[in-house]
Formats: sequence, C-alpha cells, structure tokens
Amino acid sequence: MATKVNPAVMRKGVQVIWVAIRSEPLMFTVAVLASALYGTMTVASSWALGWATENVVFPAFAEGDVATATVAVGVLLIVGTALLKAVGIGGRRAFAGFVQYRMQARSRREVTRQYLRLPLAWHHRHPTGQLLSNASSDVEATWAPLAPLPMALGVIVMLVTAAVAIVLTDPLLALVGFLVFPAIFLLNVVYQRRLSPLATRAQQLRAEVSEIAHESFDGALVVKTLGREDAEAARFAAKADELRDANIAVGRVRGLFDPLLDALPTLGVLAVLLVGTLRLEAGGITAGELVQVAYLFTLLAWPIRALGWVLGELPRSVVGWSRIRHVLDATGSMTYGTARLTGTGPARLEVRDLTYGYDPDTPVLDGVTFEAPPGRTVAIVGPTGSGKSTLAQLLVRLIDPQRGEVRIDGVDLRDVERGGVSAVAALVPQQTFLFDDTVRGNVTLGLPGITDERVWAALRLAQADGFVSALPQGLDTRVGERGSGLSGGQRQRLALARAIARAPRLLVLDDATSSVDAQVERRILEGLREAGGEATVVVIAYRMATIALADEVVYLEHGRVVDRGTHEELLDRCPGYRDLVTAYEREEAERAALRAQEGAPDDAAELGEPEEVVGR
Repeated sequence: MATKVNPAVMRKGVQVIWVAIRSEPLMFTVAVLASALYGTMTVASSWALGWATENVVFPAFAEGDVATATVAVGVLLIVGTALLKAVGIGGRRAFAGFVQYRMQARSRREVTRQYLRLPLAWHHRHPTGQLLSNASSDVEATWAPLAPLPMALGVIVMLVTAAVAIVLTDPLLALVGFLVFPAIFLLNVVYQRRLSPLATRAQQLRAEVSEIAHESFDGALVVKTLGREDAEAARFAAKADELRDANIAVGRVRGLFDPLLDALPTLGVLAVLLVGTLRLEAGGITAGELVQVAYLFTLLAWPIRALGWVLGELPRSVVGWSRIRHVLDATGSMTYGTARLTGTGPARLEVRDLTYGYDPDTPVLDGVTFEAPPGRTVAIVGPTGSGKSTLAQLLVRLIDPQRGEVRIDGVDLRDVERGGVSAVAALVPQQTFLFDDTVRGNVTLGLPGITDERVWAALRLAQADGFVSALPQGLDTRVGERGSGLSGGQRQRLALARAIARAPRLLVLDDATSSVDAQVERRILEGLREAGGEATVVVIAYRMATIALADEVVYLEHGRVVDRGTHEELLDRCPGYRDLVTAYEREEAERAALRAQEGAPDDAAELGEPEEVVGR
C-alpha cells in the first residue's frame, strides 16, 4: 500500500480550516490559548511531580521526616498546576465548541439561503434527499475537525516544552523516546490514505439514503394506494445496508488506527523506563528525573492523539466541504435586471414566441404567443402533456424560456429586479403545499401588513371562510403536516386564499381547483371577476363551466397555440378543442348519472359546502 500523503487532501483540509479561523478569529484564538495553558501546565505538573518525588517522597522514606513547609510547597505546586489545567481544558472545550457550532450554523444558513436563491430548474436537477444531506451531515462533517483542532494546536506548546524538558533532563532517554515519532507519523499517513475514499463513499450514501426516505415519505399516499410498502421498505433497506457497510468500513479503519496510536506512545514509555532504569543504576540520572521523563512521555500521547484526530477528520471534512461548495458555487441560469414593476391595478400580460424544453432537443412549448389585457380572464386549455403547467411556471418566472419572452406591463421578466415578479404575480400550482402551521400562518406566510380582516376577505373570495369558521380555533387551528387535517378541496382553497391575500396584479391558477366541485369553482372564479378587476387572471382549466367564464381561451396542442378566441368561437371552429371539453363534460354527466342510480351524494356534499368541518 502506498504511504505517500495525499497533498490535495491536506491542502484542501488546511483551506477549510483557514475559512473557520478567518470567520471566528477571536474565539479560535482564545480556544488555542486555553489549550496552550493546558499544555504548559501539563508539562509543569511533571516538573512538580519530579520535585515532590525528590524533596518529599524520598526524604520521607529515607529520613522518616519532612519539613511541613516542604510538603506545603509540593501540595501547592501540584494543586496549582491541576487548577490551571482545568481552566485550560474548560476554556478549550467551550470556545472550540463555540467555533464549531457557529460555523455549522453559518454554513446551514448559507446553504438554505442559496437553495432559495437558485432557480427552480436547478432544483429539478438535484434530488431533495441530496439537498437535505448537504445542509445536515455534510455541514457536520465539514466542521468536525474544529473540535480537536485548538487542542492539537495548543498542545504543540506542550509537545515542544516536553521535548525540551526531556532533552535537558537526559539526551539519551530523549533519543530513545523520540524514536516513536516516525512510527506515529507513518501510521497517520497510512490512515489518511485508507480513510479518504471510504469517507467519500459513506458521505454519498448518506445523501442517497436521505433521498430514498424523502421520496417514500413524499409519496406515502401513492405507496399505500398501490400496496408498495414492502417494495419501498426493501429499497430503503438495501441502500441503508450499503451505508451500514460503508460506515463499518470506516469504523474498521478507525478501530485499527486508534489502538495503534495509543499503543505506540505506551511502547515508547516502556522503552524509556527500561533504558532509564539502567541509567539510574549507573548513576547517570536521579530517580526524580526518571519519574519526570517517564511522566512526560506518557503525556506526549495526548498531543499526538489530538493531531491524529484532526488528521482523521480531514478526509471527511474535505468531502463535506466539496459537497457544500457545489451548492454555494452554483449560479443556475437565472439573472436579474434593475427594472421595477411600479404599475397599479391589473397587469398587462404579453407572451411572445415562447419556447421551452426540459430536454433542449424536445421542446415542451414551441412559439407560444398570446396576450391577457388588464383585468381580463384567460383560460389555457389543452390535453395532457401540452405544456400548460410549464407555461404557468414561465408566466411567474420560476423558470426562464429558451427563446421568446414574457412581459408584464411591457417589461421582460428577465429585466426585472430580484423579487420584483413575485411582488406582483402569484401562482397557485396543481400540487398544494401547506405548512404545519395555523390557518393564519399558511395564508400570510409571515408577510407583515396582512391583517385578519384581509385574511378573512381572501378566505371568502376563495370560498374557504365557511369551513375555517367551523374549525375548533378558527384561524389559529393548525392544519397538520402538508395540511393532513384538511381535505384536498380545502387545501386548495387555502392555497388560493394565500395568493389572493397578497393582492397580486397577475394571478395564475394551474388547475388550482381540481379537488373542488364545479359549483364552488364557479363561485370562486365569479368572485374573482366581481372583485373589481383587481388582477389579471390566467387559469388552466378542464371543466366547460369554468372555461366559459373566461374572456378568452387559448387552446394548446403539443406545445403550440392551435387557436384563440371565446369559448363559443372555439366550440364552433376548433374540432380538437370541442372534443376535449365535451369529452370531460360527457364523463362528468356519466358519473353524475351513475351516482344518481346508486343514490350516492353529489361531490358538493363532500368537498363543496362552506360549512364543512375538518380535522380528521
């Protein structure tokens, strides 16, 4: 096995440590000084022990009597050095911990803020489990060396002082004892070479295990519905077994390294005692000097072990740092300008030659062009896979087009300052996400200036005020993780109220009422129109009754605009549109007839009535 130090790992490890030192210079310095105090007092305690042996212990055996003052001096020396050692230990641990935990907190904040800054397209390319691992285990691994580092640096003082003291006491014993250092250095080199690839593999597997767990939890409904619990458990178990084996491999290397590191200084002490006994018999040293030298070599195991801890954590630290930097250095493809959307009232939306594809060679949208005049309602209709949801994301600039442009009030969204689009446009997506918070918290999301009156107004417009009023604590009722205490229709209406409460000038509804019955959906859209035209509305819809409320319909097929016009105009002249919307209505009619035959209640009984109570 090669024993050459990997210079890249050492260099990167030093760079990572230097980042922490620059970030927390004061606390790091205090930790090192406290460790230096501990190291100095440790060496001083060996001198105190040797002095007590020469002046108290041996005279007591030889003469049977020792002066009280001499005993007092010996006690003060030993107790004083012990107290100062305790101060050094406490200071080192406290301030080293402060540095480590502060760096972990800072890195987690930087990573999570970067997640929020990066465009949605970047998130599409990175699994959620990997992102969770970056913000948790990778951060911990990166700053793990900071705990033993101040001790390792501070006890260098102890190492140097002890070495000088040993040489001054007896050069021959020093030569015998120092032979152990090359062996310890070689052991550290071999350890680093073996641990680095194993640590890298273990870090990657942690991310993969987290990714599988997140997918299973996120898709719990699908997993249970399809009876795939055993398959998901087996998939997770297989990856967890790989992580277990990787951690065991890391543990084996550490398990071999630590005992050897402990054994080598002990062997050095035994060699010193053997040679020292011969030197004592020959009169070359005194018994006190032998005790002092042996004790000093015993103490040398601590600085050597501290250095070993730092070297042992460096490979994992470098791996964690590289994974964090992958996030922090990511730029995505989204840039911002300086333009501001300062208009008031409903926005004017213009879409010109819009083209986008998740695969550049296979566009989802191709040359889409239409307009939405201020205060008007435009329905986007098309079969599955025609690019409607992608278009909705483009309209609020969650992603950028590959060609063409989206304009609000004549301004290209790519020229708008950061945060400018979200200040005037709101999207209610297909998949509703609610936080484990109160109804009020989910509607306001902590945005200042949204009063309870404004919340209730948004709930009334979203047809959600009825069931919210019936909740046990009203606006203060917690809705559970992802809104688990609500029905699908209730979750969608709360998400809609969340968007309305911000008084957007452009409101994009991506099939946002699919879990709400047709009557409630109609009331919602009519309410939006009757609210005084405060927003331009773009709605992706399937139901004919909903589409008929729109001022204009844009019909998509295969990512292209096939036709535009009113609902009646498209029914007359566009066969594809007519087949699509009437097929849905025919299916609904057949389902209604079947429910009537079976005596089942209408959908409104389950989802639509305002007075429904939740909390199941």
